[in-house]
Amino acid sequence: MFTGRPEHLKAFDYRGFHRYSLTFCTDRRQPLFTNAEVVALVLEQILRSARENEFEAIAYCFMPDHLHLLIEGAAESSDGKEFIARAKQYSGYYYAQRYGSRLWQRYGFEHILRDDEITLVVARYILENPVKAGLARRVEDYPFVGSLVYKLTDILEAVVADG
Repeated sequence: MFTGRPEHLKAFDYRGFHRYSLTFCTDRRQPLFTNAEVVALVLEQILRSARENEFEAIAYCFMPDHLHLLIEGAAESSDGKEFIARAKQYSGYYYAQRYGSRLWQRYGFEHILRDDEITLVVARYILENPVKAGLARRVEDYPFVGSLVYKLTDILEAVVADG
C-alpha cells in the first residue's frame, strides 16, 4: 500500500554501478524552474553531488515544478542514497540562501533501472517531458534539459535508429 512516503528499498544495496531514474518535486509544487538562474544554481549543486559520489548525469529535465534525473554509478563506491541526500541538501541550501525559501518536497521518487531497461530509451523519455507537457515543440527548443554524458541529438537519434 502506498503511504505517501516513498522509501528506499530495504533489500537493495545502493552502492555500485546502478542506474536510477529520479524525480524531485519543488516545495508545494511551485513553478520554480522557469528561470535560467534558478535552474543553473540547482544544476550546479546536483552535479557537485554527482562528482562527489561518482555518478554520471545521463539526462536531466527541469520541468516547472519538478526535476527528472537519470544517473548512473561510475564506481563500485557510488552510493545512490548518498547522491540523493547530498543533491537535495546542497541545492536546497544554496537555493534557500539566495531566494529565502524552501526548494524541495521532503520525499522524492526513485526507480532503479533493471538490466533490461535501455539507458538511452529512459533518457529520451526524460528529455521528451517538456514536449509531452506542451512546453516546447521539440526537445531541442526547451532550455532546461541536457546530459553530461551524451549530446541531446545522440540520445534522440540513437533510439530512433534502434527502434
